[in-house]
Amino acid sequence: MKSQLSLDPQGPHHFIRAVSAEGTRVGETLYTGALIVGTETLIEHWPCSALPDLTDEQLEPVFALEPEVVLLGTGARQAFLPPERLAPFYRRGVGIEMMTTDAACRTFNVLASEGRRVVAALLPIDPD
Repeated sequence: MKSQLSLDPQGPHHFIRAVSAEGTRVGETLYTGALIVGTETLIEHWPCSALPDLTDEQLEPVFALEPEVVLLGTGARQAFLPPERLAPFYRRGVGIEMMTTDAACRTFNVLASEGRRVVAALLPIDPD
């Protein structure tokens, strides 16, 4: 299943056009692995392959973008971080929302178009 998002960017920021098991299309480029998308910065090859393995070190590039909220796209199914993994967000006063990757992409576009300091940390959607 492919989630086609709006074709028209709503501002001068990164814009996620589509997401599927094939990858995540940001602008005209298709990314096939985990990535971090900020309004002005994109980090491909984010070395996080599974939510249970998420480390403080893997979160550093996310926090370096100084977001007010992080959207953690957990793949095809929504998953949650254990409470102890939420501590780095709370210490920094950063909001965290965990949702499917396609929902995180849609939400990123909306918040970015509103001028929010949002970062989407996206795990790929594995084909079933």
